[in-house]
Formats: sequence, structure tokens, C-alpha cells
Amino acid sequence: MSTQPAFTVLDDSDASLGIAEVAHLSGLSQDTLRWYEREGLLPAVHRGTDRRRRYSRRDAALVEMLAKLRDSGMPTEEMREFSRLVAGGAATHGQRLAILERHRDRIHRRQVELDQHLASLDEKVSHYRYLIGAGLDCDGQPVPTLPATRSSPTPAEGESR
Repeated sequence: MSTQPAFTVLDDSDASLGIAEVAHLSGLSQDTLRWYEREGLLPAVHRGTDRRRRYSRRDAALVEMLAKLRDSGMPTEEMREFSRLVAGGAATHGQRLAILERHRDRIHRRQVELDQHLASLDEKVSHYRYLIGAGLDCDGQPVPTLPATRSSPTPAEGESR
């Protein structure tokens, strides 16, 4: 199991990124980033002298993590709580771990369900491939062949042969 972070590590720890750069890094739209901020999923993003959002390296890493949590089905309220705990510093590591482990367990349970559904679909696909290959209908009877069609085009309305 890898111990590498699940987010992009920026080279310059003092780097300040604009919203377009963070959107690109995270795969989220700029509107989604603004929504995350309005909904309290992100702490207030610092603004530059030009009043534009400026994200720190940590902000960008949090955005990437939140995007992964959302994509994997974490409820918004839990994302909000996770983000709030991140702002609380190292003293909240245990609480953050608990949130992530609960979510991880949900993902594993869902993965088991999806694997079962996939196995059912694979069975049905195999069944239909067999029927088609054998020329059978769903009752195991031969599929009647359609009568051969004429190779010459049908005359247009009003035309005679």
C-alpha cells in the first residue's frame, strides 16, 4: 500500500494559485470551487490585492482531496465536517481518520454490491451470446429464419415494373 499523498504536491510551498489553476489541478470547474467555498466545504480562500482568490498549496491539496471524496460518494455534510477538522490542525487527525475510515468502509460495501451486480450482468451477457451463437430463442427453440428479401429495389409509388 502506497504512503504517497493522494494529491498533487506543489514544488513551492509559498506558491499562490488562482482559481483557474486549482480548477485544472482538481478537475473541478471554477463554479464548483466557488460553490465549495459558499457551502463551507472550503475555508474562506484568501484574496490577493486584486480581490481574486489565491489558493495556498494546502488549499489546493484540500480541494483535490474533497473532489476525490465527492467522486467516491461522500455526503456533503461529511465533507464539510472533514474540512472543518482540517482547519483544526493536527489535534483533529484522529477525527479525520474516523471520517475517512467510515467512508472507506462504505466504499468497500458498495464495491462488493457492484461486483455482485457485475457478475449477474456477465452471466446474462454470456447467456445471450450463447443463444445468439446457437440460433436459439429464450425458450431454447430455434429462431425462425426470415424469408430472403428480393435483391432488386422496390418500385417507387406510381411506377410500374
